[in-house]
Amino acid sequence: MRSAIFFFLSALFLGAFIDAEPAAAASLGRYEVVGVEEGDMLKMRGGPGTGFNVIVGLPNGTDLRVHSCEQTGGTRWCRVSLVRARGLKGYVSWAYLRKI
Repeated sequence: MRSAIFFFLSALFLGAFIDAEPAAAASLGRYEVVGVEEGDMLKMRGGPGTGFNVIVGLPNGTDLRVHSCEQTGGTRWCRVSLVRARGLKGYVSWAYLRKI
């Protein structure tokens, strides 16, 4: 668990300096990660599906900006960026997002 938190914080810190850009006007808005079981994290992936590499784990309460969503198989995947580190982008399952 300690290494997962360290990995998440490292990714957040690095994301603040990589590919920083203004917030996209065409986004679906801000959402937070919800419904992840205790001791687990929502996996942000490099593409819309479980076959893509995991970029970072996101705990409940993480603020995200949703840019777009698409259906892949039985799962709706959304292209997101972290609110506090906009350069950190990837895909997460819509099932774990709540509008804020």
